[in-house]
Amino acid sequence: MTATKVSTRVLQRPIWHALTTRQSGLAAGTPRARRFPFDVSPFAATAQDDPASLAALLPLAVPGQPLVFLQEGPIPTPPGFVEEFRGSGVQMTATCLDAPDRTADVRDLGEYDAADMLALATLTRPGPFLSRTNTLGAFVGIRDDGGRLVAMAGERLRVQGHTEVSGVCTHPDARGHGHAALLSGIVAGRILDSGEKPFLHAFATNRTAIDLYSRLGFIVSRDVAVAAFRRP
Repeated sequence: MTATKVSTRVLQRPIWHALTTRQSGLAAGTPRARRFPFDVSPFAATAQDDPASLAALLPLAVPGQPLVFLQEGPIPTPPGFVEEFRGSGVQMTATCLDAPDRTADVRDLGEYDAADMLALATLTRPGPFLSRTNTLGAFVGIRDDGGRLVAMAGERLRVQGHTEVSGVCTHPDARGHGHAALLSGIVAGRILDSGEKPFLHAFATNRTAIDLYSRLGFIVSRDVAVAAFRRP
């Protein structure tokens, strides 16, 4: 897959730049290594991939709980950790959208919906989603006639001039109705309306997601690596 390079430095290491700027209030760590709270996200990052920065990750880890990394370029295994997963992804960005028409009753989601959001994410596995991941940004969702939350999308990482679209998922019983495209378009559109640019991530093998976001107006802007490491 050919990526259209976007030179924005903050998107090369988006977790690090989120934890040191707009989401620094959530960060635990040091000037070399930081992570989100355990109930918000397993994401962690280092300032650089030098030995001192990688070594600074060890005090941030809890045995048995993985830390997840995402960045442009190779991700070294930090000392004192074992690898749980390693894969390839793409980062996509948009400057304009071709969002679908609203075809369902879309609602803003809040703390009242947190348990339903966690249940849906646990079932569909859109990416790391923990008990307080919903606090990272605004979410929208769709409920079926029985009141069950069947689709959602929201915001995650925030860096200078950019906000990430994430948590996009649909219950298996509600797929095929365009919910993911609709909700992703709404979230991305609100980000654009705020004067920022939306970005998102997908596994390189997930052609369904990449094609969906491409139809909305996102382009593949860089290849990224993703890895999870656990402290024994």
